[in-house]
Amino acid sequence: MDIVVMGAGSLGSLLGGLLAREHDVTLVGREPHVSRVADAGLSVVGTEQFRAFPDARTDPPDAADLALVTVKASDTADAAAALGECALDACCSLQNGMGNEETLAAALDCPVLAGTCSYGARLREPGTVAFTGRGEVVLGERTVGRSPVADEAGAAFRAAGVETTVATDMPTRLWEKLAVNAGINAVTALARVENGALADPPADRLAADAARETAAVARQRGVHLPDDRAVSLTRDVIEKTAANRSSMYQDVTAGRRTEIDAINGYVVDAATSAVPVNETLTRLIRAWESSTL
Repeated sequence: MDIVVMGAGSLGSLLGGLLAREHDVTLVGREPHVSRVADAGLSVVGTEQFRAFPDARTDPPDAADLALVTVKASDTADAAAALGECALDACCSLQNGMGNEETLAAALDCPVLAGTCSYGARLREPGTVAFTGRGEVVLGERTVGRSPVADEAGAAFRAAGVETTVATDMPTRLWEKLAVNAGINAVTALARVENGALADPPADRLAADAARETAAVARQRGVHLPDDRAVSLTRDVIEKTAANRSSMYQDVTAGRRTEIDAINGYVVDAATSAVPVNETLTRLIRAWESSTL
């Protein structure tokens, strides 16, 4: 399969490297990373160590069978506009936050799948990505149901050795992922701690409260997500990724704009009742962005 990865940062580079072992992959990202990959290949270190040789450039190719979108949520509209010039058979968002699929679908003339990814990655330096933890890609139709497009994309991931589930309940899966991100990302970014610190007091209660509020908003929106399910998923990810820095912590450390608006901020905007923990976390991250960026 001919695959273009739109957003060759940490996760995009790792997935692109894994997929390039089986498929023709083009990484679309920023300099100097893409030039280093184009010249000498992508070095993957950590959980697995290998060198892959995808194409790498700063703009999408003319055509591809599948586009994987891994850009920050704030860059989705720009990514969609760029991909609009590329002839695509399908597109799949593997981004954090909510609303990305709708933005892509409005701009692209192809099926758009929803997806989540729990693989851990960190871009160490241009040309090198650290594989910090195995996880799973879950993808499927944006609405409830199964389609041949999702099945084909799932088969392509599995052929490259990527643990993949093709789901028929992606709306629920997306809210579950949002609850986990709401519980982990802003807390770790504000406290400047790795995920594992949220397993112990007092941060554990803060993470759990943010996840519970997210579950309540999901139910307000017609998605069945019990509080205990949201908290259990959050605690499970904290345990499995204890040594990892969340993507928002990485953004704050690097002085980059975060995805707060698509995570905790989305919970606040979607709520029909008070969500004080998510509102406080959102305000604090936005205050940091306003004073720093």
